[in-house]
Amino acid sequence: MAANLSLPEPGDTGERKARNASLRSMEGSSINPPASRRGFLAGAGLFAAGAAMPLATSSLPRLALPATPPPVPAQVLAPDLSKPRLFPRAMAVLDAHAGRIPLRDHIGIVDFSQPSREPRLHLVDLRSGQVESHLVAHGSGSDPERSGWLQTFSNQPDSNASSRGAFVTGEGYVGKHGRSRRLIGLDPDNNLAEPRGIVVHAAGYVSEAMASAQGLIGRSQGCFAVSEDVIGDVLEKLGPGRLIFAWK
Repeated sequence: MAANLSLPEPGDTGERKARNASLRSMEGSSINPPASRRGFLAGAGLFAAGAAMPLATSSLPRLALPATPPPVPAQVLAPDLSKPRLFPRAMAVLDAHAGRIPLRDHIGIVDFSQPSREPRLHLVDLRSGQVESHLVAHGSGSDPERSGWLQTFSNQPDSNASSRGAFVTGEGYVGKHGRSRRLIGLDPDNNLAEPRGIVVHAAGYVSEAMASAQGLIGRSQGCFAVSEDVIGDVLEKLGPGRLIFAWK
């Protein structure tokens, strides 16, 4: 009886070995990627992990902010204590009566808000700014109780009171009080000064000694009476055509 044997076909064993080797090569490449690919994937993983982590702000340098400068206080202008209190008002009056007051080198300011014991007649040199101050009396009709303070003004004849407002100095003369100077009132409150005989003159009841001893000086009949010691200086500085401004 003949045997039934399966013999390999020619070339079968070599081709099969070649196919098996090719399969193993393909499987190996899918299971074990090359080293360069492993490095790329590892780097990508680290980048992703770093992007997901928050930054540590404490490790960053802090910026120094510039200091805020302190606020500049508003400038407060101090009053000019070298000038009389009524100086600004007197200058406004001088401008208002410029047509009737031709000379502007000296002016006289009488501040009747001050007591009679204080030097309240201020002679202002408008060229140099210097100020001289002297005692000056007010009228008895303005201070009936002789308190040393002017209480009221009046422009009425026979009132013996002081008048307020702007006066222009007139001519000089010599009368019962010695050297004197006439005054012309420029305002409704003093426009009767000339017929009333309101002038600048000296009087014995005006002195530093009396002001110191009694706390006041004597009263006039409405005139601007000054000390006999200063009458010459007052009449010289307040010559004709200059302003005397009296107020309270």
